[in-house]
Amino acid sequence: MHGSPFSSLEWRRIAPWLARHRRVFYYDMLGYGRSAKPDGDVLHAAQNRLFAALVKHWEIERPDIVAHDFGGSAALRAHLLDGVDYRSLVLIDPVAISPQGSALVQAAKAQEAVFAGLPAYVHQAILRAYIGAAAKHPLREDAMQLYLDPWLGEEGQKAFWRQVAQMDDKYSEDVEWRYGEIRCPVRILWGADDAFIPLKDGEELARRIPGAPLTVIPDAKHLVQEDAPEAIVAAVLAFWLGRDTGA
Repeated sequence: MHGSPFSSLEWRRIAPWLARHRRVFYYDMLGYGRSAKPDGDVLHAAQNRLFAALVKHWEIERPDIVAHDFGGSAALRAHLLDGVDYRSLVLIDPVAISPQGSALVQAAKAQEAVFAGLPAYVHQAILRAYIGAAAKHPLREDAMQLYLDPWLGEEGQKAFWRQVAQMDDKYSEDVEWRYGEIRCPVRILWGADDAFIPLKDGEELARRIPGAPLTVIPDAKHLVQEDAPEAIVAAVLAFWLGRDTGA
């Protein structure tokens, strides 16, 4: 389950390795990537219900979940609010502890129409800087373009600022007091230099989920999939195969 403002393509260097051990489902959430971009709620309140419906549609029982950023929020909400049971849950820099929201998010929430109406070149410059700030190391141009493309053009620009404006602490507050009720083993991974969601949130999340070890990934920011995909592969496979030392 991917994060925002990304898409399933953030798993392109990870999913093939995981697929050696599990049947892997990964998809663009509604409003992201190649999925439809409706003029409506596409963030936290919708995604957990959609995911619960997908699990039922795919006829999966107790899947192993790997979730990043607001995908982590959707996974937590689907588990705690919609009753979807998991065999295991790996959370990578998830949106899980309030308060949240950068200065850019707060500005977009207050002036969504202004940002949605910016000249295309200004929008693209902001978007490029925003996505670039998620990674510790500069993204290759082909990787950057993968993340940019869904948000370009008139529809994409409006959709980008719409989903940013929908960010709200209330979705974490719905469930963060219930993390002690999680019904499966949990592993938490966190980029050491994450500037989007600070490491202290990861430490607090680990404190709230009994028995959930936290691994800090050095030389990585929020988009660990780009900075250290091998760390994710190694940690997830160790967790799945019972070789996890908790380090």
